[in-house]
Amino acid sequence: MQTQRDFTLEPDDLERLANLSGPFDAHLRMIELRLGVEIANRGSVFRVSGRDGDAVARGERLLRELYQDAASETLDEHAIHLRLGAYARDDIPAVQAPDHVPQEISVRVKRGNVRGRGPNQQNYLHAIATHDINFGVGPAGTGKTFLAVAMAVDALNQSRVQRLILVRPAVEAGEKLGFLPGDLTQKVDPYLRPLYDALYEMLGVEKVARLLEKNVIEIAPLAYMRGRTLNDAFVILDEAQNTSIEQMKMFLTRLGFGSTAVITGDMTQIDLPKHQKSGLKDAVDVLRGVDGVHFTFFESRDVVRHPLVARIVNAYEARDAKDGQAGSA
Repeated sequence: MQTQRDFTLEPDDLERLANLSGPFDAHLRMIELRLGVEIANRGSVFRVSGRDGDAVARGERLLRELYQDAASETLDEHAIHLRLGAYARDDIPAVQAPDHVPQEISVRVKRGNVRGRGPNQQNYLHAIATHDINFGVGPAGTGKTFLAVAMAVDALNQSRVQRLILVRPAVEAGEKLGFLPGDLTQKVDPYLRPLYDALYEMLGVEKVARLLEKNVIEIAPLAYMRGRTLNDAFVILDEAQNTSIEQMKMFLTRLGFGSTAVITGDMTQIDLPKHQKSGLKDAVDVLRGVDGVHFTFFESRDVVRHPLVARIVNAYEARDAKDGQAGSA
């Protein structure tokens, strides 16, 4: 049975309406495709229809929220995709909006403001602001590292910390460090490049270079952390799935007064030897429930890259689940 909802977006504003609809109504077509509904409008009067009443209700709610956003930001395909990630779900009740912590953090970067998109990202940012140790666990493309770097930059700009320390384990994916040219710094630099890229986008290349020279920002392999105590610092451990249990324990016990630590990783991309348990996986088992430690678990629906990335992640997860069932049979 067909369900339809008629409503008017207010205030009537042609510029906001064009921003919402996109060029040649491309944004509306994206919403139709993802939610399985049909959208028709004459000016600011809209009709959303479809066989799934819940999807129709989500479509109306999404259009109303996007119209509010259109007053203050330019909507593009990327912004629509991010918001759809939260709404193109069957488990969201039609009678209420997704349950999430209101966004409190907004970091200004060269391309605009960095804000959480969807419930998980917003909860992640809120957790980083309120907990000393945070874990962000989930597939590639969910914004774990980028948002952590944004929060670190914000803490530095607000003088809540004196320095940023960004760390990654230098674990090879089928290639040995010794095969790479250059000295030790040049050998480990490719492993730290994603952190540089995030900083460049947040602060600009010249400012990052100045802060690196003054040691306000430090980017280093995990092995360099042994024996240190980190006070008044924002510390990020990226690619934590490639730490050993001993390395993870070593890193977590570096935390000093006035410091915040964020640990990010993807359980599906472990490059350790087969017999070695990931320090990230062990930490999830051991530390869940410890006061002051917070875990945010991302899923394929939280992917903020090209929509195809989420489908790729789902395909691999389905294959791994099938292999796991076959192995236990």
